[in-house]
Amino acid sequence: MKIRSVQARIVEIPFKDGGSGQGITPTTWNMLETVLVRVEDTEGNVGWGESFAYFIADATCSVIDSLIKPMVEGTKVDSIEAWNQQIQRQLHLFGRYGVTLFAISGVDMALWDLYAKRVGKPLYKVLGQGERTRLSTYASLVRYNDARIAPQVCGLALDEGFTSLKLHEISMEPIEACHAATRGQVPISVDVNCSWSVADAHAHLQRLGQMGNISWLEEPIFPPEDFKALNSLRNATVPIAAGENWCTEQQFRQAIEARAVDYIQPSVTKVGGISEFLRVMHTADQHGIGVLPHSPYFGPGLLATLHLAAAFPQMMQVEYLYVEPDAWLIDLSPIRHGAEFTLSDQPGIGLEPDEAVIAKFLRP
Repeated sequence: MKIRSVQARIVEIPFKDGGSGQGITPTTWNMLETVLVRVEDTEGNVGWGESFAYFIADATCSVIDSLIKPMVEGTKVDSIEAWNQQIQRQLHLFGRYGVTLFAISGVDMALWDLYAKRVGKPLYKVLGQGERTRLSTYASLVRYNDARIAPQVCGLALDEGFTSLKLHEISMEPIEACHAATRGQVPISVDVNCSWSVADAHAHLQRLGQMGNISWLEEPIFPPEDFKALNSLRNATVPIAAGENWCTEQQFRQAIEARAVDYIQPSVTKVGGISEFLRVMHTADQHGIGVLPHSPYFGPGLLATLHLAAAFPQMMQVEYLYVEPDAWLIDLSPIRHGAEFTLSDQPGIGLEPDEAVIAKFLRP
């Protein structure tokens, strides 16, 4: 397929979460930032992708515009996976991980959507043999740092039909309050975003283990690629998970070989796109390790993750960011039913971004 144009746009949609918006990120987080990638071939077919953008949208968009766009427009892409490896080689001087890979991820995703549309198949049928089109998600809450608000939001998510939750709390008080509010009957995972020391992680793991029904502890320590330290935290009661901040199959393979975690968590908007995600999945299959994708998105990134989960039935639950945006970049209502998503047989990722929403929330 010959590529006519590559376009990257920053869309900023405010959201409500019932809290102060402070805690997880460096500054107040109350805006869903998306670097939306549109790739068009010379026959007029369009593919959509998404690059990781929270707080760094300008940097990610700049890499696409200044480096990737000139290298793709006017060229022919016969193999997306081969293109992905080539572009990684060409851009490796600018960093093997981080923003460079985020930018590649969005363009790669758009190319896969474009290809699937060209062959007239839903993306999951292009990627694998899985037929699991009905997919469950868990409610991923923001950090509230409040032992009163966090349990209330847990209740709202359960009322909406979610049967498992993820907290982003870093102190035990709100974690224990949420566990008590659900009477320990609901599986709860805990993501602390690399906030604990190794010593604190060991101590908190004991408390989490005593609570019971904790699905996994996510990214307990900094740096997230300290595989030896992560290995020291593995135990028989609470599984250890990490990977949203790892890029390329290389880091995942190193983590798996170091027996660093029980579950890996690649993010399709960060890891290097669908092509690199596929490599991670094959490595996970070879080692028999569970995959819990990182996907706090509402655009092509979420849809691509759902299609990957459909293509690989061994993939575990998909993450759903439990906030209420002021508008939906993509109207998910045709495929969403509470906590469950049912993919259609529409070509590509199946749904299109809403151009009216893009126009309204486009960064000038």
